[in-house]
Amino acid sequence: MDGLAFEKFRRETFQVRSLQELRALRDQVNEEFGRRLLFADALEWNREVNECHDALIRRVIVLSEERLEEEQGKAVPLPYAFLLFGSGGRGEQTLWSDQDNGLIYADPSSADQRMEAERYFTELAVRITEGLEAVGYPPCHGQVICTNEQWRKPLQGYRQMVNEWMQEPDWEHVRYLLITVDARTVYGDEALGRALIEEIYRYTAARPAILEHMLRNTLHHKVSIGVFGQLIKERYGEDAGGVDVKYGAYIPIVNGIRLLAVEGGIRHSSTEERIKSLIAGGHISEEIGHDWLEALTLALKLRSMTPYQIEEGRYVTRGKLTADQLTKERVTELKQCLRIGTDLQKYVKKSIPKEIKVR
Repeated sequence: MDGLAFEKFRRETFQVRSLQELRALRDQVNEEFGRRLLFADALEWNREVNECHDALIRRVIVLSEERLEEEQGKAVPLPYAFLLFGSGGRGEQTLWSDQDNGLIYADPSSADQRMEAERYFTELAVRITEGLEAVGYPPCHGQVICTNEQWRKPLQGYRQMVNEWMQEPDWEHVRYLLITVDARTVYGDEALGRALIEEIYRYTAARPAILEHMLRNTLHHKVSIGVFGQLIKERYGEDAGGVDVKYGAYIPIVNGIRLLAVEGGIRHSSTEERIKSLIAGGHISEEIGHDWLEALTLALKLRSMTPYQIEEGRYVTRGKLTADQLTKERVTELKQCLRIGTDLQKYVKKSIPKEIKVR
């Protein structure tokens, strides 16, 4: 999608007055980008896809605000930010990614304002989630979603929550911390999202031992390649003979880069920007960084090639390349991606403990 085409899409998105019309635009986007995937630069393709996702999500939020005001006379009581986590936070959504989001609002100044804000944002969260489902985004299976009160609260509530996680860094708490590090404000007051992220970076800088707990979570998903360079394939079920690209290639790469970014104090949420900042800041050599960019490019491309289907009106995928898709060219690309991913995990495993000792 060139600049003029995207401007046209953005104008059409801003003018849409119904979720049905917005869904039609979403379907057009998926069809166009699906055709272009094999012929486009994967990183550029990914950026454009995510610009379209952002525009669609913002429009759902605006329509949700407008409906609340029209139907119940309720206006936004406090500044707020709508946050994307996961691949959305990193600006790496596929054409069929689900909802991973949260809502953070300014601290109320009184008990009455607190109650008003809780009622309003609870209702707004329901409208937004339903709107996103209507446009084709399934809700997060892990309940990282703004209708879950854990991911919808004032800034002070979020600060308290992340500090509790950091002070008791068990597996689940650290998992939530790493999810939060990827947060990106897609709509609203960006200062609220930044303030939340800064809470984590301040704590990590003062208590680097938390990085060891993050390291265990980071290395949990292993790269899907065996000791002899063979692909580790699915053994059973309808995916038998295929390869899990999401958890066997993409997730290990982005997880490793994220931890190095946290250790280096890099605030970008995009994996691409994190790698470039690691190079620019002298944390890694250009050669290593360019290898990691190559692996990321391949992982994004291959992940976007996994089959999808529409279930109950929502785009869904299992994130796996099928046996039929594993052509000689695809296998070559996948093995290159996985070899670099393995080296990356080894680098992270060696680098993080060393940096903790230096501090």
